[in-house]
Amino acid sequence: MKSWRKAIVTTQASVGEAIAAIESGGIQVALVLDEANRLVGIVTDGDIRRGLLRGIQLSSLATEVVNRSAVSVPATLSREERLHLMRQKSIKQLPLLDGNGQLIGVETFDELIEAPHYPNPVLIMAGGLGERLGALTRERPKPMLNVGGRPLLETIIRNVVQQGFRNIFISVNYMAEMIVEHFGDGSALGAAIQYVHETERLGTAGALGLLPRPSELPMVVTNGDILTTINYGALLDFHNGTAAEATMAVREHKVHVPYGVVTANDGYLETIREKPTESWYVSAGIYVVGPAVFNHVERGVHIDMPTVLERVVGNKGRVAVFPIREYWLDIGRMEDFEQAHAEFKEVFP
Repeated sequence: MKSWRKAIVTTQASVGEAIAAIESGGIQVALVLDEANRLVGIVTDGDIRRGLLRGIQLSSLATEVVNRSAVSVPATLSREERLHLMRQKSIKQLPLLDGNGQLIGVETFDELIEAPHYPNPVLIMAGGLGERLGALTRERPKPMLNVGGRPLLETIIRNVVQQGFRNIFISVNYMAEMIVEHFGDGSALGAAIQYVHETERLGTAGALGLLPRPSELPMVVTNGDILTTINYGALLDFHNGTAAEATMAVREHKVHVPYGVVTANDGYLETIREKPTESWYVSAGIYVVGPAVFNHVERGVHIDMPTVLERVVGNKGRVAVFPIREYWLDIGRMEDFEQAHAEFKEVFP
């Protein structure tokens, strides 16, 4: 994204200051925010010109010409959805908001129609055994199981590359040679792949300690057994818009209880909830980790990602949470594998 932060003005800014923000921000609008970093509206050159014709002075408050009904969307909206909306509404700028309504980015139409590119590295964890899939993983690692006519890991890599990420690391352990032989240096898929070899199983985050050097940019980390259409760019943009050291993608998980749920107090009935549906957010196995996170991972030591994130929080750091709405399926059980086959052609045409 362009230097949209330079386009920000407060509710106390003048029309003249809004003009300066439009010129310096490079996105053709000024963004008016309140004291809580919430978007009040946007100011365009046209808004200012119309205001001047009404007699508004350059010293007047920009809020006198602000468009308070400007379209804004959650940052979790996919690139395709953003592009469709901008075309539908004939708008060139689209403010992106987090779950609290705070501005964390601005998408421009010109940037959207260009092929995206991110220099940030991506680490795909592909070293697991996949024991819960039984005989299917006796002769090949789980990420190499065919779903929709190609290895699951290939679908992940294709999605990552298509979204503008080329610098890819793959952590390997179980039957590593099969993965290395299939993908090589990644050039056939438009990627630059390097391999992180785990000589022993190091958990879901141990491979971070084996990278040639800690990433200087926030790194996207994903498990290698997930089928998803998540917008990795939106996830990264969301992370960059926070003060967090890491961001965890989460998925809503619902459980329907087929009975009446009873609560009691001192042996007496209080309430009956008939066949309720309980809902929680669960880890989606996809993360963004900033450079500071690598301080919590020792080289060659087994550690899982939840432990790493707990260490970040315990060290007074912050971990942001990014709810995903897109398709997501963790292929951990045989029924998940069968579901992936049934849904693949519809989700990944």
